[in-house]
Amino acid sequence: MNVTDKVAVCSRSFSRNPTLREELLARYANVTFNDEGRALAGAELIDYLKGHTKAITALEQIDDAVLSALPELRVIGKYGVGTDAIDLDAMRRHGKRLGWRGGVNKRSVSELVIAFAIVMLRQVIAANREILAGQWRQVTGGLLTDKTVGIIGCGHIGKDLISLLQPFGCRILVNDIKDYPDFYAQYALEVVDKPTLMREADIVTLHLPLDASTQNLVSADYLSLMKSTAILINTARGGLVDEKALKDALKNGRLAAAAFDVFANEPPGDHELLALPNFLATPHIGGSAAEAILAMGRAAIDGLDEHFEP
Repeated sequence: MNVTDKVAVCSRSFSRNPTLREELLARYANVTFNDEGRALAGAELIDYLKGHTKAITALEQIDDAVLSALPELRVIGKYGVGTDAIDLDAMRRHGKRLGWRGGVNKRSVSELVIAFAIVMLRQVIAANREILAGQWRQVTGGLLTDKTVGIIGCGHIGKDLISLLQPFGCRILVNDIKDYPDFYAQYALEVVDKPTLMREADIVTLHLPLDASTQNLVSADYLSLMKSTAILINTARGGLVDEKALKDALKNGRLAAAAFDVFANEPPGDHELLALPNFLATPHIGGSAAEAILAMGRAAIDGLDEHFEP
């Protein structure tokens, strides 16, 4: 057991999980958990981390100002697969190390995408609203089987989603800045540019990190390319889609439906968008399957000992 380092756990969900607490305490004697459930940011985050040599972070913003104020902090174990909340350049400048493992929540996210696709295709949300309003009629939807699915981002989650789609006999279009020729050949995928994907897909699903190159990637122009019968799914990162343009497309019938687990601001404040009958919103639960939480937590714990220069 490590009795030298002092570890701070910023994540509220990690701190609430008895299994993860027990496994971390089996390795480290000195641990501070976020038992008050505070959303830590800025000066409060710095105060919380002071005196600790290692930390487990989730959605907390780790930037130059935070790192400058914490010379004793040496290692960050990342709880979750996204690193957009961490300024990796600042970590390098300050000599901090990162413990991170990709793909640990991929099945949790890819199963949610399948659920979103089927729910929106079968108009489950609209049918449920009608029942609650006292209406009883058979709502006609469509099948996922044989649809054309466009996947933007073919990393861990994109690849896992492709494997799950195989029994549905979908035509699958992919777009990624990296090339995965063996994987593409294995599943007979069609590699296309983004405009082609947007035009031809019945379902477009995003699996990208958020950075300067992907901010508002799905703009009004890209949305205008989509079929009026198409569905847009975002379980990746808020900020990838121009939400105002999306609302306009959904309201005006230029897009059939959308399902989002992530938003540019969370919780989202556009209640008009949230109330649309052809829009489904969930509160960033893509990685929140119980099994995924344990996998992400264990990766973060391992990252305290197995880390690298980001």
